[in-house]
Amino acid sequence: MRVDYQQFVDWADDNIVNRPGTVIGVFIVVTLLFTAGLGGVSTESGTQQFAEDIPAANALERIENEFLPVFSDDPGSTQLVQRGRNVLSKDSLLAMLRAQRALEDRDDMYVTGTSSAAGTVARSIDPEATTLEQQITTLERSTPSTVRSAVRENADNPGFTGSVSNDFNKRDASASATIGAVQHDLPGGAGGGTAGQSGDSPLTPIQTQAQRVIGTEIDADITVFGSGIIADEFGTVISDSLLIVTPAAVLLIFGFLIVAYRDLIDLVLGVVSLGMASIWTFGFLGLAGIPFNQIMISVPPLLLAVGIDFGIHAVNRYREDRATDRDVGDAMRVATDQLLVAFFIVTGTTVIGFLSNLASELPPIRDFGIVAAVGIVFTFLIFGIFLPAAKVWVDRRRDSWPIPTFSQRPLGEEGSALGGALSVGVTIANRAPVVLLVLTLVFSAGAAGYATGVDTNFSQEDFLPPEEVSPLLKALPEPFAPSDYDAVGTINFLDDKFTSSQGGSVTIYLEGRMENDAALERIYRAGEDPPEEFVTDGNRRVESTSIVTIIQDRAEQDPEFDALIQRNDRNDNGVPDDNLPTIYRELEASPAGDRASEYLADDRRSARVVYTASADASDQEVTAAGHEVADRFRTDATSTGNTVVFQAVSDLIFESAITSLAIALSATVVFLVFIYWVLEGLPSLGIANLAPIVVAVASVAGTMRLLDVPFNAFTATILSLTIGLGIDYSVHVVHRFIDERRERALVPSLQRTVIGTGGALLGSMATTASGIGVLTLAVLSVLGQFGILTAISIVYSFLASLLVLPSALVVWDRFVNDDPGVPMGPRDDTGTDGVEPADGVADDAAA
Repeated sequence: MRVDYQQFVDWADDNIVNRPGTVIGVFIVVTLLFTAGLGGVSTESGTQQFAEDIPAANALERIENEFLPVFSDDPGSTQLVQRGRNVLSKDSLLAMLRAQRALEDRDDMYVTGTSSAAGTVARSIDPEATTLEQQITTLERSTPSTVRSAVRENADNPGFTGSVSNDFNKRDASASATIGAVQHDLPGGAGGGTAGQSGDSPLTPIQTQAQRVIGTEIDADITVFGSGIIADEFGTVISDSLLIVTPAAVLLIFGFLIVAYRDLIDLVLGVVSLGMASIWTFGFLGLAGIPFNQIMISVPPLLLAVGIDFGIHAVNRYREDRATDRDVGDAMRVATDQLLVAFFIVTGTTVIGFLSNLASELPPIRDFGIVAAVGIVFTFLIFGIFLPAAKVWVDRRRDSWPIPTFSQRPLGEEGSALGGALSVGVTIANRAPVVLLVLTLVFSAGAAGYATGVDTNFSQEDFLPPEEVSPLLKALPEPFAPSDYDAVGTINFLDDKFTSSQGGSVTIYLEGRMENDAALERIYRAGEDPPEEFVTDGNRRVESTSIVTIIQDRAEQDPEFDALIQRNDRNDNGVPDDNLPTIYRELEASPAGDRASEYLADDRRSARVVYTASADASDQEVTAAGHEVADRFRTDATSTGNTVVFQAVSDLIFESAITSLAIALSATVVFLVFIYWVLEGLPSLGIANLAPIVVAVASVAGTMRLLDVPFNAFTATILSLTIGLGIDYSVHVVHRFIDERRERALVPSLQRTVIGTGGALLGSMATTASGIGVLTLAVLSVLGQFGILTAISIVYSFLASLLVLPSALVVWDRFVNDDPGVPMGPRDDTGTDGVEPADGVADDAAA
């Protein structure tokens, strides 16, 4: 089977060579159309975008809507984190109340309520002090000893101790940190969402302004924290990273392109083409309504990688043909005859690599795959058609226009030092190709086995700037110096000061009629003989909080309520299993009613149970334990909580990486075998083409473990990306080789291939690896990891294409051709790998 694709190439050649002005005009019009979509590009950041459609995340959202007051009655909440030697001293408590009052007095804060340990202490001194003003007056008139006594009185009050740090000392009435809360009723009912889960919080302007207000008016160490602050840093770190990375990438790429092109006009054409590819891609983003997320920061460098490669190959091959005294039109026709097919194969395999991410269950990774694939197609059209047409149009006017012409020599020539260095792989292939391939196979297997130890990670901190920014970045002049970041430092402080030493927790979300007689018994029994990852009491029962424990606590304090429980407890275990509606009504009417509403929904059709996890258990172990307990319930029960959600996303990231790799690798094999069968009648050539990619992928995976870089939201795509970008190098070598092999003997064909194409590959590798490698300068550390891994994958793919691929082609040629000393001859129509040698030999066949 062989398709006569030449008619399509001839049509493109005809327009490029004979109507370059028309081609340029069409591309300019299309660019203007895509420019209209740039204004429609929206952004999406944070962790919530990764948790869409995950059962645990959906359950957590329902819990927030049904149980937690901060997400129901009060649409938005701001935390005021106070630090000091003793935040429970009179002066510190007054500072907290004054900070809350400063926000309450401003109309643009939309404050509906406040709460803090300071307010609790003031009300203990004067129960009539219900407003901030009254509480401030109460504390101002109180002596320090009175304040200390009030603090001690609340030492067993969960509402008080829950807002002070773990180092709270009852005897000294001291603590090093406390948290106050301010509730907001936002215009239009917009909610704040879970802190850290939303990348576009309506609280952002309120909380950033609140920080300025408190920093100006209050003389105390009080930090404003909440979803708005986190969302602000989600966005700031992106803009700061781009502001640093983009100029650095432009300078590096510009420098390498000067070396690669060595001509001002060719340099300008290449840069203009790269700009057009970016405009088309991001214009498509806006027109298609796909939000820009953090992972897509890597899309421009990827377009640069492929675009630079295509541009250098197009110009370099054209210069090779011009060096044979062909005129502009003939040289470009010969160049595009070969390159358009190579570009098409590269585009196809690269698109397969990116679209393999559609198998991921994580929406941001799927969106990344779509946008990157579309961008590569745009890059193919621009560099395969527009750039050659523009080159023809300009070169025909070089003599009549005062356009300076510098070097037009191709990169890599026979007899040059560079040509000799590029030919090392050919020398090895000519002497011991099988030995090299065996060693390569052993190395790849070892690297792949070593890579099985790569970790997987997903956390909110991946999307936030580090607690300490590199001094090198801080030393940059304005406007490149990054902002001051507080979110991660505050998160770490809260984890250190307010997290129980027992560890985290797991929440079980129950759906079902909680008025059913057996409902509470099921909750009680589920806590018996719990997994070892959960904290237990002396009776081998799990330590938990639920509507059952709320009922039991109330029964201990209220004899009448206790009597009601006993009358409706058939098995005398302290858990009522009859007349539950009456028990719920009595509980809701008691002082424990507010607390009960946090564990039992108003319609009594759902409930939540919070289990305490051991500090020694890993997130994976805690998650597994949560699922085990959830399975004990007969009603619908979902294990959730931040630990469970993040672990679920982490598992999906690993699954995405492996699935995408498997799909990309298998689909690429099928595509290459098919395309070489269709275009050349040589399907087995696709297998030889894949050899360096296997080496590169295994090497990248092994390097991840060596550098201790885990699979995360960014690096989950690196293996399929290595296939998508790495295939670029091997396809150019293989396609150039087969064209040369039809006219020359085996060794001369390889020699001309690696010297001619290898020179362009070297320029492309150096430029793109450096351009993408500057992502290491990004403030976002995971983006730096992605950048260095991508650069490494490009270098590995380049080296494998020039060192391993020649040996693979020699071994392939031994099976396919009868005599390596004569050319293969023109393409046949047999559709098999049995190719008849040509009559005679080319002039250099005996070289």
